[in-house]
Amino acid sequence: MRNLITIAFTIALFVLMNSASADSDNKSPEFAVKKLLGEIKQIVKKDSLSDAEQSENKKHSDIALSVLKVPEISQKALGKYWSKHSAEQQKQFQTLLGDLFVHVAFPSSAKFFANLDIVYGKPKSKKDMMVVPLTVVHEKEGEVGIDFRMKQSAEGWQLVDVILDGVSMRNNLRSQFYKILKKNEFKELVQRMEKKLKEKD
Repeated sequence: MRNLITIAFTIALFVLMNSASADSDNKSPEFAVKKLLGEIKQIVKKDSLSDAEQSENKKHSDIALSVLKVPEISQKALGKYWSKHSAEQQKQFQTLLGDLFVHVAFPSSAKFFANLDIVYGKPKSKKDMMVVPLTVVHEKEGEVGIDFRMKQSAEGWQLVDVILDGVSMRNNLRSQFYKILKKNEFKELVQRMEKKLKEKD
C-alpha cells in the first residue's frame, strides 16, 4: 500500500508553480492546472495546525480536488474490477481515493515540491484530451518532465492523469490495486486505504 500512496504523491507535482498567475483565458486547460497548483501550494503541513489553518487547508484542498475528475480517475484506476462491484462500493472507493489525494498527497507534496523551478510548455491536443506539459528542475533529481492530461466537462477542464517522465499515475495506481484485488476481496482494499488515511495523523 505504501507504493500505492507513493504513486498518489504524483499528484504532488501540482504544487510546482510559483504562483497562480493570471491567464488570458480562465477557461483554458493551462489555467485549470495553474489553479490546481496554486491552491495546493497554499496547503500548510506541520505537526500541529490551528483551527484557522485546518479551515484554510480544507478550503484549498476542496478547490484543488474539484479540478480532479475523481469519478473517471477512480473508474480507470480500478479498470476491469470497476464493473464487478456495486454502485455503493464504487462510490466508497471513489470517496476514499479522493480522501487520499486530499489528506495524504496534497499536504505532503505542498511541502516537498514547493521550491522547485518550473517551465510550462505549449498545451497540445491528444484525442479527447488536452495535455499541459511542464518541466521541473529538482536539486537532486535533475530535470523532470510532467504532463497534465485534462478533459473538459460541465465543471470546466479537469485532470484525469499525470504522466511523470513517461509513467502514468493512473496506470500505476491500477497496477497497485490489481495486485491487491487479484488475491483479496474488495473489503481488503478498502481497509488498506482506510488504514493509510488513519496513518496520516
